[in-house]
Amino acid sequence: MSDVVIVGAGVMGLMTARMLALSGCRVTVLERGEPGREASWAGGGIVSPLYPWRYPAAVTALAQQARQAYPVLVQELLDETGIDAELVACGMLMLDADDARDALAWADAQKELVLRYDSSSLRQRMPWLSSHWHEGLLMPGIAHVRNPRLLQALQASLRRLKVDVITQAEVVSASGTGSTLGSLTTSDGRKFSADHFVVCGGAWSRGLLELLEMASPPSVRPVRGQMLLYRLPPGTLPCMVMADGRYVIQRRDGHVLCGSTLEETGFDKGITDAARESLMASAARLLPALANEQPVAQWAGLRPGSPNGIPFIGRVPEKDNLWVNAGHYRNGLVLAPASACLLTNLLRGEQPSLDPLPYQCL
Repeated sequence: MSDVVIVGAGVMGLMTARMLALSGCRVTVLERGEPGREASWAGGGIVSPLYPWRYPAAVTALAQQARQAYPVLVQELLDETGIDAELVACGMLMLDADDARDALAWADAQKELVLRYDSSSLRQRMPWLSSHWHEGLLMPGIAHVRNPRLLQALQASLRRLKVDVITQAEVVSASGTGSTLGSLTTSDGRKFSADHFVVCGGAWSRGLLELLEMASPPSVRPVRGQMLLYRLPPGTLPCMVMADGRYVIQRRDGHVLCGSTLEETGFDKGITDAARESLMASAARLLPALANEQPVAQWAGLRPGSPNGIPFIGRVPEKDNLWVNAGHYRNGLVLAPASACLLTNLLRGEQPSLDPLPYQCL
């Protein structure tokens, strides 16, 4: 029997499992498919919300804590596992944002460095851009992480910590008495008992919580995002660039990601020609060096959409030992270290790292 059973092995489930294990808990993770192969793997790995000034204060609080945690986390994982998640603090350039004044007011209030460039300065300082942009806001401290490698490193860390990550283990039923959940049964007939259960099911969290008899489960829905991958010589793109909600990011080895779409298609993870054409147009507009290039890959993932992008972190009201850490929408990887820390604090009865009230599962 485990102290904690976590349902879901995306970045949220894996990071929550690691933090709980490091605090002394015996942890088991159940994953309906393969670990880290859903939205956590599919995204770009930007360690900041896109247009961070547009988010509620609850998201900003988690994002700031997570951003401070990432350099330490990536170094710890490298030391533990030998896997480098490639955290690169290259900065993020946002072009022609129509609310630049709001961005600068937010930056002043948060003591965040944001540099503003007019069209002339952009042409002079960033000649690799096209000349049609009028203004740029650069946040030089923003980093990106290579999310597939981060997920690999987290899995390797959990193996060292003796955490069982059980794949192809879809939860199909639950049992318990009154307000206490006793065990979960998976599709192969196995039962898993624990003192506590944590739902980290991403876009599938609402269905899981309905299965576990939560009366009013959080409003988490799937939102498809499609991505393209290009290949350019390393160092072609010195920073992340975005406009109109689309972005390009270059990894150390030269791979360039372009993302992403926002599509309300239910649980359909298929890729489309329309998205490919739209993303290719965005890629060429953001980085002219991509105009004559063809993508080498296209894929899609399902984000766990939530109202206002505020995740649900805390105990389920109807159950004394059922918890949730889900609904992070576009910012699962961004917020994961802080969300995992807060969930761990609450489950263990410790002083929480942040005010938990905005994230309650009402």
